[in-house]
Amino acid sequence: MKETLRQIASFCMALMVLFSTLSFTVDMHYCGDQLVDYSFFEAADRCSMAASSSASPGENSVMQMEMDCCTDLEIVMEGQDDLKISIDQLTFEQQIFVSTFFYTYINLFKGVDKDTNSFKEYSPPPLIRDIQILDQTFLI
Repeated sequence: MKETLRQIASFCMALMVLFSTLSFTVDMHYCGDQLVDYSFFEAADRCSMAASSSASPGENSVMQMEMDCCTDLEIVMEGQDDLKISIDQLTFEQQIFVSTFFYTYINLFKGVDKDTNSFKEYSPPPLIRDIQILDQTFLI
């Protein structure tokens, strides 16, 4: 159970690092108040109204801009870019701290031997009489 919980936690942390460094762009094209097209990876397709407004050379270009009702919206989500720290960028004191930390705590969480008998070399004192029975004192 503990191992499964640890694996789930590490998977969630890996997903969090992935999504915090991920960046993407959403490009949307509106005609008036209506969404015509959207795209995640490339520019959204323009509608025919935007193409026809620039076609007549006899009209004033300012007049064409006023009649154009199409708008483009681009949402950019930037991810973090500061997770690429290498060992070359650490100062000498930081490198000493990291090496000392790993050297000190490398075997901290290893299992302890359960079969440790520290009294193996010592014999118990000689039992002349059973004192607990004589005094009728028993540990419960």
